[in-house]
Amino acid sequence: MFRLSQYMHELVAPVAVGPKRNPPAPVVIWNLIRRCNLTCRHCYSISADKDFPGELTTDEVCSVMGDLRRFRVPVLILSGGEPLLRTDLFAIARQAKSMGFYLALSSNGTLIDAANIAQIAVCDFDYVGVSLDGIGPTHDRFRRLPGAFDAALTGIRLCRDRGLKIGVRFTLTQDNAHDLPRVLDLVDDEGINRFYFSHLNYAGRGNTNRRDDAQHRLTRWAMDLLFARCAEHVQRGIDKEFTTGNNDADGVYFLHWVERHFPAQAAHMRARLVQWGGNASGVNVANIDNQGHVHPDTMWWHHDLGSVRQRPFSAIWSDLSDPLMAGLKRVPRRVTGRCGECRHFDICNGNTRVRAYQLTGDAWAEDPGCYLDDDEIGLVSAPATATSRRRITLRSL
Repeated sequence: MFRLSQYMHELVAPVAVGPKRNPPAPVVIWNLIRRCNLTCRHCYSISADKDFPGELTTDEVCSVMGDLRRFRVPVLILSGGEPLLRTDLFAIARQAKSMGFYLALSSNGTLIDAANIAQIAVCDFDYVGVSLDGIGPTHDRFRRLPGAFDAALTGIRLCRDRGLKIGVRFTLTQDNAHDLPRVLDLVDDEGINRFYFSHLNYAGRGNTNRRDDAQHRLTRWAMDLLFARCAEHVQRGIDKEFTTGNNDADGVYFLHWVERHFPAQAAHMRARLVQWGGNASGVNVANIDNQGHVHPDTMWWHHDLGSVRQRPFSAIWSDLSDPLMAGLKRVPRRVTGRCGECRHFDICNGNTRVRAYQLTGDAWAEDPGCYLDDDEIGLVSAPATATSRRRITLRSL
């Protein structure tokens, strides 16, 4: 995840660059249940409104949480499917909080209502994230349920009014890009704490629909819009978090934005971005699915590292006998193509490896989702063509 607001604030108040320090253990995103009341077009778990066999019991979940805590996992994100469909969710959440996890709930928001908001509040989630794919009909079309937007917005408001930290996630495609400015306005108007911008990743149903992925010029437009909005908030002293995910080229693109608008800060910013280090799949982020299988992150469900029913998570995560895990943890990673030649590899770490694997069968090939031009990554540009990507610039702030 690229914490845009953090780096934007550093343009105003630079922080000394120290050595890179990884957390003691990864953030764990846990898909407790695969069932969902929606069938979203870009769902990585390909969920449906039916029961899936073999899911972990309450006792198994609590046992695994004990191992995670002993392994020093700092953050636990409870996801699905739709986690609110799991009848023991609140018991699990209360147990997790008592163990000392930073605890987040990842929901589609439609099932957060007046009947359960008190239970959600009592669980004292540190963060609740709700996905919006646009405004009104756009969101309903992506979620394949009329009224999904209104229900999700109601859930967001209920969490906000209970004092919970609430965030909106938005995944960009060609079919919803037109709604991005309105979603950003909604985040402001509703007093929402965080906006998370996600690039489409080729996994699950998102892999099936990758023909709908936003083209690179559209991605650049969206990032420029996000940078400008975030900069405006920092300048006005508005406390709101902007983050991005699933494309670590965002850090490099931000560096070029800084070079244009704040050239005196560019060297410092590059050092800070190198300290961040880009993609952390298999290192600082992990996934456990509904049946207890461990994956390098949520987009690698097709790659099973082992089951927590057979070995502790701590043993699975530390095992480098799996070639993919060994490669993800290698410093520096060995990647090929444009990624291997990129002069900013130390910032993005080769980006999201799952896209390369889905398109080529080679997890170490160049990431086809990189939207940077050859000259921006230090390569000799090919001759310009009618379809060449052009840099989209913002006015100076």
